[in-house]
Amino acid sequence: MLKSHSTNEIKPGENTKLAGWVEDVRDLGKIAFIILRDSYGSSQILLKKDNKLIEKARELRRGFVITVSGIAVENKQAPNGIEIMPDKIEILSRAEPLPIDASPKVKTSLDKRLDFRPVDLRTPKNAAIFKIQSELLRGFQKYLDKNNFVQVFTPSIMGVASESGSDVFPIVYYDKEAFLRQDPQLHRQLTILGGFEKIYDIGPSWRAEPSHTVRHLCEHRVCAAEIAFIEDETDIIKLEEQMVISMMKHINKECKKELDIFNIKINIPDKFPVLEFPKIYDILKKMGKPVQFGEECDTEAEKLLTEYTKKKYNSDFFFINRFPFGVKPFYVMRFDNDPIWARSTDLIYKGTEMSSGGQREHRHDKLIAQAKEKNMSQSSVEWFTKFFRYGAPPHGGFAIGIERLTMKILELENIREAVLFPRDVERIVP
Repeated sequence: MLKSHSTNEIKPGENTKLAGWVEDVRDLGKIAFIILRDSYGSSQILLKKDNKLIEKARELRRGFVITVSGIAVENKQAPNGIEIMPDKIEILSRAEPLPIDASPKVKTSLDKRLDFRPVDLRTPKNAAIFKIQSELLRGFQKYLDKNNFVQVFTPSIMGVASESGSDVFPIVYYDKEAFLRQDPQLHRQLTILGGFEKIYDIGPSWRAEPSHTVRHLCEHRVCAAEIAFIEDETDIIKLEEQMVISMMKHINKECKKELDIFNIKINIPDKFPVLEFPKIYDILKKMGKPVQFGEECDTEAEKLLTEYTKKKYNSDFFFINRFPFGVKPFYVMRFDNDPIWARSTDLIYKGTEMSSGGQREHRHDKLIAQAKEKNMSQSSVEWFTKFFRYGAPPHGGFAIGIERLTMKILELENIREAVLFPRDVERIVP
């Protein structure tokens, strides 16, 4: 196996070996520089005119994959203060002229970048996005594992459309029709009914919405959690709040260099404000955005509420709670003493919905009645509801979008930048 080391791990005078992609070759006549990029960052290779390898260096082009062996010397102008004086250069792979210029000075359209995504991903900025996203997930898992959650894997193939049949992708499953899941929630609930009190699930979900916005994908990933024996939806709010705070602190600690690339300073409040319906209608009306009673917030309303909470609470995060039941699925729990409202919560961050969750209805008779109220046939939900006849604890949970959270943390213009190979209405390759 080839060994490659970051120059920030190398001391002057050491023999070392680097492997990576040629980012640039600068021939100044008497000397030449090779800028080599690997997963750690950039390294500088210096060749003087008396070095027999200088002619080989002049063969190199951007995109060539090479190994370089040599002596590390101190140079404060070089990346990490170290450059390599080579005694061996080996070309592992040659590259044709690159189809896109990924340097920061050149503005290439996102569509073209995504057409050539493996080349586009080689930039330091892209590397930073996915390092942060990786640590984001590690922060989630670290918090949940510490609090005795069990990681589970729920199915991605559904025999019945879980929510709206118009927003699912049908697939051929032997001689039957099946669907890619919209959300892992229903099987998380059934796992809770199986006696698991604290679970989490990280994986993909799909929605066949014909959306062309900068925040929608057809395939996205979520970190979803579900807990049993809750008092009400405020337990879910507290859990998600503490998990997100813990994750943000983890990123601040582990990703200082990557956050600096984006010039991002994360503001982490101690507590997230909670705004509730119907008071939300009054807030929006005062801000010049009247919303009809019984309706939920649209994108513009979420941005106005973001301005409100930022000004009043100095928080980029807030929860919307107590949604109108009319706009929510059949499985959410209502307030028994005021059934127009549901124990349903959304987390909003920097003006965009990050997650949806709340308390689920665990009483079989109520669940069946709510399905009927939503004009759902009993046969279409029986695969799920029948298990509630055998005892279900009060429970709830949430699913937080990983790419959306990455996008908003880094203030990316388009969610597709936060996905290695995005899938949307037009794009299914590469």
